[in-house]
Amino acid sequence: MTHLPLDIAHLLAGGLVLVSFLMIYQNRLSALLDVFAFHAVVLSASVAWQAQLQQAPDLYITAAIALIFKAGVIPSALGRIVRNLGIHREVETVVGTGQTMLAGMGLVALSILLMMRITAGADPLAREDLAFALAVVLLGLLMMVTRRNAVSQVVGFMSLENGLILAAAGAKGMPLVVEISVAFSILIAFIVIGVFLFRIRERFDTVDIAAMDDFRGDQK
Repeated sequence: MTHLPLDIAHLLAGGLVLVSFLMIYQNRLSALLDVFAFHAVVLSASVAWQAQLQQAPDLYITAAIALIFKAGVIPSALGRIVRNLGIHREVETVVGTGQTMLAGMGLVALSILLMMRITAGADPLAREDLAFALAVVLLGLLMMVTRRNAVSQVVGFMSLENGLILAAAGAKGMPLVVEISVAFSILIAFIVIGVFLFRIRERFDTVDIAAMDDFRGDQK
């Protein structure tokens, strides 16, 4: 295999990490949903390229699922929920954006050092992509713990799941039954999340999770 196909695969996987940083940087819900849709587009392109390199047609289905649902259906539905609930457009954060970005850089460095050491004898294509995938997963976790708004935490969870898909695709793909089960799991989780957001809004008149902490404090 020539270096160019590997370079393109690493470029797409690295692009997913960069878009994860863009999501962390966003302070408005509408912009965050747009960047998440772009995150899914980059994921779809990366998985499709892996399908080409590995000659694994099943991965094209994974790429199509990511493009249709995660780049189109889910961001549109989340945007509709935001509008219907009248959620405040600013994304509430636990710490400052600058501090979160610095923490994200540290997590990316940790991911690369860890995966390079663990997978020293692995295939070059999988080795770097697994490092990038772990970085995407950790950045998704970082978004979940540094955002106070439930919608932005949902986006963090979805971006984390994108990292898991990238890791599975880089590790010589997934069986078709796993891809289908993942897709249905995402849909079911999204339905539950939508109901959850409506219930929070109905109960506390906000989707800021700090309201639930205050409510628990009042009950003591």
